[in-house]
Amino acid sequence: MGFSITMLVAVVVVFGILVLVHELGHFVTAKLTGMRVDEFAIGFGPKLLSFKYGETVYSIRSIPLGGFNKIAGMEQDDTDAGDRAYWAKPVWQRMIVIVAGALMNIVLAYVLIAAVLFSSGIQTPIKEAQLGSVVAQKPAAQAGLEKGDVIVGIDGEKIDTWNQFAEKVRSADGKVLHIQYLRNGESKTTNIIPEYDKTAKQAMVGVVAATANTPVSLPQSLLLAGKQVWFITYTMVASLAGMIMGTVHADLAGPIGVAAIIGEAAQVGFQSVLNIMILLSINLGIINLLPIPALDGGHFFTLLIEAVRGKPLSPALMRKSQFVGMALLLMLMFFATAQDFSRWFG
Repeated sequence: MGFSITMLVAVVVVFGILVLVHELGHFVTAKLTGMRVDEFAIGFGPKLLSFKYGETVYSIRSIPLGGFNKIAGMEQDDTDAGDRAYWAKPVWQRMIVIVAGALMNIVLAYVLIAAVLFSSGIQTPIKEAQLGSVVAQKPAAQAGLEKGDVIVGIDGEKIDTWNQFAEKVRSADGKVLHIQYLRNGESKTTNIIPEYDKTAKQAMVGVVAATANTPVSLPQSLLLAGKQVWFITYTMVASLAGMIMGTVHADLAGPIGVAAIIGEAAQVGFQSVLNIMILLSINLGIINLLPIPALDGGHFFTLLIEAVRGKPLSPALMRKSQFVGMALLLMLMFFATAQDFSRWFG
């Protein structure tokens, strides 16, 4: 996959927005429940820009792959913030603060889907094999195909639908296809050699089907967005459960893989980047709610234990669980990154 400034900007913007929204969830609820927030940061590493407003330092850091809120009193033995410390607040308030980040990512996905539906309507592929967009530097673009071209034949065989065209491409990895197409009613021909896409795991030529637009009202877009968020969430949770149980292949993507997917979406267009952002936002929300120490879900689980016991776990036990959780996350990250390298550079 070639590198471009557009792809880099898309990766930074998508990661930045997802992290910003997630951390805003923690930040706003911490403030609303009276906790003292010492720093709100986007990114990790050295500070690029920072300023202090009230009691909170706001900063942008050099590595745009995360972010954090420094809430006073996150450790039980930290008494500096007094009754404004995290651990000094009731369990139910701490629960709200912990889950707010993940919930905000789900809300972001809902808002984006509703906005896309209301502004662009429902896009449905048209029957004929018309090109809606052509990705630069991919086989179709190199062969001279353009947006609006209609594929009418491949190797002398008539093509009537997009599905016929897609199937011919999928089954022709490495084979030259002789394409007959119409451009503004004029018949033309060209040759294309489909290339294997490691993400899709099939031969592709770098085109997207043309679509017909059905307008959607605001109430309809809000309702349809809710249904779509539910469907995506259910599908992701079911797939994750399948991976844990071993019934579904654990095909994971680490930071490199996710960045590559965003980069490829940027080559197609803004709509594709939005679609990837929606999926990543829901995925981030779900993953963060897993009951693994060091994730929001792990924090929430310990708060449930505290609510049942009537007292928190000891600071020493909390630190040990955080260490175990971090080790598990690093192992998972290593496994996902290894798959990234195998998928993209293998």
